[in-house]
Amino acid sequence: MEASGAASDRARVEVELGDRSYDILIGPGQIETAGAQIAARLPGIRVAVISDETVAGLHLPALQASLSAAGIDSTAIILPAGEKTKSFDHLVAATDAVLAARLERGDAVVALGGGVIGDLAGFVSGIARRGMRFIQVPTSLLAQVDSSVGGKTGINSGHGKNLIGVFHQPSLVLADTDVLDTLSPREFRAGYAEVAKYGLIDKPEFFAWLENNWSAVFAGGAARIHAIATSCQAKADVVAADELESGKRALLNLGHTFGHALEAATGYDGKRLVHGEGVAIGMVLAHEFSARMNLASPDDARRVAAHLQAVGLPTKLSDIDGDLSTPDILMEHIAQDKKVKRGKLTFVLTRGIGQSFIADDVPPSEVLGFLKEKHER
Repeated sequence: MEASGAASDRARVEVELGDRSYDILIGPGQIETAGAQIAARLPGIRVAVISDETVAGLHLPALQASLSAAGIDSTAIILPAGEKTKSFDHLVAATDAVLAARLERGDAVVALGGGVIGDLAGFVSGIARRGMRFIQVPTSLLAQVDSSVGGKTGINSGHGKNLIGVFHQPSLVLADTDVLDTLSPREFRAGYAEVAKYGLIDKPEFFAWLENNWSAVFAGGAARIHAIATSCQAKADVVAADELESGKRALLNLGHTFGHALEAATGYDGKRLVHGEGVAIGMVLAHEFSARMNLASPDDARRVAAHLQAVGLPTKLSDIDGDLSTPDILMEHIAQDKKVKRGKLTFVLTRGIGQSFIADDVPPSEVLGFLKEKHER
């Protein structure tokens, strides 16, 4: 991780994947300089910018101006906002639009948006013309620290979240910290759940730093850039070691098995639950389940819950608006999780703060009993 300019003003993280390595550039003004950064790395390229109606209204003109100033021809593809956009219908529409623009295999798809747009646009770039270049311009905190890095792309299915997709690495990630000021407090908090996750996986000192500095991260400036860069470096290190999630990379799913089940159970209704909120509840549940299995102290679960509550995140099932599916239905969603192997449940559990590990054969009966206990509270 490198700083450039003022020590607190910019950061660069490299994802090291041999001849497919790429930079994550973090700091203010990244959209305004996007054209120059892209042209320097991919001269002569043409691009299709995929965005959603909300983000396009805020940031597309600035990106198009930057691309035009660098001599990059672009076309814009605007999709509806929201998790339900990660569907076959919108995938087909976006892919058709890229092909209709007569972009070639060496050209690029640019994702301008949060995790939904990044996942869908990445999938488009991975399948159009059997694989085009891909550039991420993440506009949410969650996307900047998690979904824009590492090459996971995809859409949702009625059977579960992110079950259809490909691994397709970007050529560049531009994380403009200025755009985070346009997020709602709820969206920013949801992204912060993924920041906290990196501390809980294997960086207890980072989690402790967040406990003491989270308000500064929310305020912006040097603390925010430090939190984003630390998160991106943590993910970059894991991706470099395990690109296709055959081993260590599964640790990045701390809280996600429970969280994805909750998202599916709420029908991906963003009014009830957004992804980062599901992850927040899921991380607390993972720590509580670890304590139930006598792997960790209940004090650790309480500490995690206390921090996430302090920043305003939900931490328990009862925090979700509306009636929630039965524990049996939640178990059905968990059984569809991508981390299930030959019917055996795989969870990321913990022995304490920053001591997460992959448990490959968790008894379904224990999980169901735990969910019933939590559901009744």
